[in-house]
Parts: sequence; C-alpha cells; structure tokens
Amino acid sequence: MASRAVVIGGGLIGLSIARALTERGLSEVLVLERQVLAGGGTGKSSGIVRSHYGVPSIAAMAWRSLPVFEELGEEVGFRQVGYTVIVGEENVEPLKANTAMHQSLGIDVDLIDNDQLEALWPMMEIGDVASASYEPRGGFADATQLALHYGQVARAKGARIRQSTPVARILTKGEKVTGVELASGEVVEADLVIVAAGWWSAKLLADLGIDFPIEAYRSELIIVDAGVPLANVPVVSDLVSLQYCRLEGAGQFLVGNSDHADFEKKYADADTYSNVVSEASIMRYAEKLMHRFPGFPDPSVTHNYAGVYDVLPDWNPVIAPAGQVEGLLVCAGFAGHGFKIAPAVGDLVADLVFEGESTDPDIPASDFRLERFAEGKFLSSLHPYVGAGEMR
Repeated sequence: MASRAVVIGGGLIGLSIARALTERGLSEVLVLERQVLAGGGTGKSSGIVRSHYGVPSIAAMAWRSLPVFEELGEEVGFRQVGYTVIVGEENVEPLKANTAMHQSLGIDVDLIDNDQLEALWPMMEIGDVASASYEPRGGFADATQLALHYGQVARAKGARIRQSTPVARILTKGEKVTGVELASGEVVEADLVIVAAGWWSAKLLADLGIDFPIEAYRSELIIVDAGVPLANVPVVSDLVSLQYCRLEGAGQFLVGNSDHADFEKKYADADTYSNVVSEASIMRYAEKLMHRFPGFPDPSVTHNYAGVYDVLPDWNPVIAPAGQVEGLLVCAGFAGHGFKIAPAVGDLVADLVFEGESTDPDIPASDFRLERFAEGKFLSSLHPYVGAGEMR
C-alpha cells in the first residue's frame, strides 16, 4: 500500500484526487502545480453540470458527482436551472436510446415535448426541434471554486500543495516509481505518482517510454448580452445548430461550440495558443445563436476567450495504471468533460489505489485503460449523435 503520493497537476482533477486520497486515510499527499491552482483547463471550464453521455460509465460518474454540487451550492456557484438536449429528426432515436440508458442508471431525466420545451425556454426557436430531453437537476457551477474547495479539504486532512513547482521527470528504479525530480533539481521521494496534468501529461509519460496519444484542441467561447435580464432558463445543448449555451450573470449568455468535425485543424500548443476568438468565429456563433434565440431583444457580444481541451483519440479519459511501472497512474484526457465528473474521478482513483479496482459496478475501471488505444478498443457512445459524436 502506498504511503507517500505525489499528484502532478493542481487543476480540479488533481485536487479531487488529493481530496479522495486523504479522505481514505493517505495523509502524506503532495500536489505539485507548475503554475497556479486551477490555472489551466479548469479556469476555462464552461462549468456545465449534466449527466447526458452516451458512455454509461461516464454518465454514471456525472450522476454520482451531482450531489456534491447540490450539497456545496453557492460555495461552488451552483445554479440548478436544469439541462436540456435538443435534436433534429436524424437524432431522435439516439436521444430516446440515451435517455432510456440514463434512466436505467437511475438518472433523473425524461423526454419532453415541444410545448414543455417552450414553457422552459420562451425565447427559443423550436420549429426545427424534433425531440428534447430534460434533466431538472442539471445546471452549471464554477470549476475554479470547486477546485479550490477540494484543495482546502485535502489540506485540512494533511495534504501539501506547492504552486509554481513544475515537474521535470518521474523517477523510477527498475519497474517501480521512486518519486519525481522538479525543474529546480530537487528530488521528491514517493511510492505513488499520479499524473493529472492534462495535455502536459504526455511529455512526462513519454520520458518513461509510455505513449499517451493526447492532443490539445483549441475551443472558442463568446459571452453575449441578451439585451434583457434572463430568468433561470435551462442550459441548452443544441445538437441541431451544434452549440451549447448557458446563463452567465443576469442578462448574459455563454455560448460554446459543439461542432468538432474539423477538430484536427484546431490543434494548438497549450502554452502559446491565442486567447482571442476570431472575427469569423464570432460571426458564425452569432448566426447560430440568433437563429435559436430570436427572442433576445438587443443582443451584443460583450467579450470572448478560448481554452484548450486535452483530447485522446476517443474523446474519453484514461484513469488507470500507466505502462508496466508499479506505482504510476495517469488521469488525463477529459476533452472538456472533466468538470462535472471530477468528484467521481477522485473517488475512482482512490479505489484504484486502495482496492485495485472500482467499487462501483456502474463505473468499471476497465473502461478507462490506456491500453485500449493500442488495442483499437475505443470507449465510444452506445448511441452516437449524427454530426455530434464527441458530445457522446
């Protein structure tokens, strides 16, 4: 059993892992963050809380995580406004199948008709909506606040956290982890190293001869002022126009892209990518937004920004031992979906450390093996959406 753990990465995932390990009694836990806590992908998260996934284990992780948002409430900025998925005719059957699968997992969700959708979202254009699914307990929250909360919980239980402390390499002896070497040259001894560094995980693993096929995918977001205060309308995942939208403040709306057909053209360097949305993207986003929400009386773009997803070939994470190195785990490749499953991810990692296996039958650890890529056994949606497969 491990007695000294190093978690590489001080984002939400790394801090959730530290929280889970300390809650299970491992007090000697050190989190090493290359810059500042939550300063990477966590700080750019759109913060949507939902359980709608085509991979059952991911849906179950989101459902297991939901009570954390409900319990913490305002501490993590949780607004339980509900979550809707809207589809066109080509995706009616996948929506029905996914909704039924979610219900079999105990998720509170149901199909709704267009009259119900219009009552939830009176400013929405629904003429091209063929079906919708609604999660009344969904909504959105703040990823940075949840990350810092988990940091506080982990510290209170004995964990240490060091910022501005990049790791140069993972140290091994034979086929066993012995610790890490920092960029400063300092050596930190450990018998468990967990790599939760998002896109930056690949270099650390490559130095050990472990192929981690991850890419950084740049994603743009815009903030729109609707021109009128908005009520507590649900989050919308629009699989007709391929966009997602949620409230941001009183009269503002955050809009993101769900069209990943050309994602290879958007690979980026996670250290140097542009944080400014292009004019062409703003025009494209605005056109789709105004089609879907013609009821906005005086909309205007107030600001914009971009982030990067850490994307593996099947757009699903690895949460597993890495290679043949004893005491080495990797937890990365969440492709923008890590936020709403982060509580369950920490618990799964703790299961792997203490039990060697998942203790939740709905979340088999085998789903998240690294070896699946070399074997060609991708973790994919049971009922993928036409034109929006990555949404799962």
